[in-house]
Formats: sequence, C-alpha cells, structure tokens
Amino acid sequence: MTDQAKRLAFWGRVSTEDNQDPESSRAWQMTRARTLIEPHGGQIVAEFFDVDKSRSIPPQRRPEASRLLAALADPRRGFEAVVVGEPQRAFYGNQFGNTFPLFTHYGVPLWVPEVGGPIDAENEAHDLIMSVFGGVSKGERNRIKIRVRTAMSAQAKLEGRYLGGRPPYGYRLIDAGPHPNPAKATDGKRLHARTRATRVGRYGTGSVKMRS
Repeated sequence: MTDQAKRLAFWGRVSTEDNQDPESSRAWQMTRARTLIEPHGGQIVAEFFDVDKSRSIPPQRRPEASRLLAALADPRRGFEAVVVGEPQRAFYGNQFGNTFPLFTHYGVPLWVPEVGGPIDAENEAHDLIMSVFGGVSKGERNRIKIRVRTAMSAQAKLEGRYLGGRPPYGYRLIDAGPHPNPAKATDGKRLHARTRATRVGRYGTGSVKMRS
C-alpha cells in the first residue's frame, strides 16, 4: 500500500434494524476490514454504513452508499481507497459490474477481504470472484424469501393464522393487545385478531376468533 493510499473509507450495510443489531453488524464488518488493511499500514478515516437497507437496493439508491459514490469524484474527499468487510454487504447480483467502473474511473482502489487486497480491474480472476459473490448474495436472498413465504402458507393451513392484508369476507379485525415482540410493542405496534362477524340465525349467535 502506497503512502497516498493509507487513508481508507469503510463501506458497510445491515439489512434489517429490528432483526439484527446494527452495532454488532458494523463491528464485525469493521473488524474484517481493519484486519485486511492494517498489516499494510492502512487506517479507516471515514465511514459509510447503511442501516435497514436491503442488498437488492442498488448502491446508488442507498443513502450512505450513494454518498460514497458521489465522494469518489471529489479530489478533497479525505481518503484514497475504500474497504468493505464482506462483498455481500456492498453488492448483489450484477451490482458490482455496474458500480466498480466508477472506482476505476476515479482511480480509487476497492479493498475486499476475499481478494486479499485491492481489486485489480485487469484481473479476470478478481472479476469472477466478485461476480460469484454477487450471485451467491442474490441466491441467498431468494432462498430466504421462498422459505418465509412457504412457512407462512403452511402456518395458515395448519394453524389458521391470519397473515395480514384485507380480512376475508365475513371477518373483521379486532385489537388483541400489545404486540408480543417487545421491540415492536415499544414502537406502538399492536397485535390483531381476526373474528367472524357476529350473526344471529337459527342456530343462535356466535363468533370465531383466529390468531393474527
């Protein structure tokens, strides 16, 4: 690492604020980044860390990532290179191929732990590695999405759970108290139950409640 490239900006991301601890996620990503650059005399002088932003959102539409990309064009940005703690935290699908040319154009090296240093734009192996990680990141997200949707469908069939949306015909939503998730309850979110509209008929009056 040259003297001119010893100052680096850290680029990271955490996707969900309620299901992950942003501070813990930032800490392990920062640790990996420092482990990569410190043996070469590098130090982190700036941070660009997005919270609650899905990996599927292009970097240009993430607040901190877009701020980083805009800073690349500024010769007074205060850093000469960028380091990430994990490729999947920065790129998804073909995002690397659409974003890395900006780093090359402005002469800003991008350091990645899986490469062992800065990415070489002329190295086909480096390009292949980043493409693979982008594909793995996209596949991982798709698998999670399929698992969650399938599990929700199974719960609806086996347990009669209400999965949200407009109540079906003949039912209405009623308040069922504070949300069981403490974090969501703190935000003021409530638990709802689905109840069948009360009707009086030849068999009497009755209602059926289903968990939300």
